[in-house]
Amino acid sequence: MPFKIKTYLYRMHQFDSNMCVAFNHTSQYRMIRDSFRLVSRLGDGVFWYGLMFSILMFKGGDGLLPVLHMAAAGLCGTLLYKWLKAKTLRPRPYQVRQEINMAAMPLDKFSFPSGHTLHAVLFSVIALNYYPQLSVILLPFTFMVGLSRVVLGLHYPSDVVAGALIGSTVAGLSFLLVPVFL
Repeated sequence: MPFKIKTYLYRMHQFDSNMCVAFNHTSQYRMIRDSFRLVSRLGDGVFWYGLMFSILMFKGGDGLLPVLHMAAAGLCGTLLYKWLKAKTLRPRPYQVRQEINMAAMPLDKFSFPSGHTLHAVLFSVIALNYYPQLSVILLPFTFMVGLSRVVLGLHYPSDVVAGALIGSTVAGLSFLLVPVFL
């Protein structure tokens, strides 16, 4: 690898790591830490399952396609993110830098990509396609899920960005398949 590329990658990694430290230091404040723990816990699936249940409750049979769409794309997202984690084996920030506080328990051992963010973006993109009026709830919540992962010391910002890109890509590709099943 040419020297300039190595230097650039090193600087990007340092910036990523330093941003992680800066965001994580806000977790020393109890209100911030507890708020982001709650958002992260809801992002584990609780919020998304609740959303799917609510769609079925309020829309009845008309809500079945959006919910099945979200569930199928979510399964694809889970398989992809687990495969990527097993291939990249990137340690979590608190495992690498002593000054990073693990402010919540991780669901697995590795950092890349952020599965919480991947699924938050994926579910939001799909849900907003069917119900754009949910944007006032879904957009801030999705943003907070991604931010929570860095604040809690569980992910680097690049893990979150990668999760968001993967989630939006899987959601976008899923729309190509929905007409096949109609």
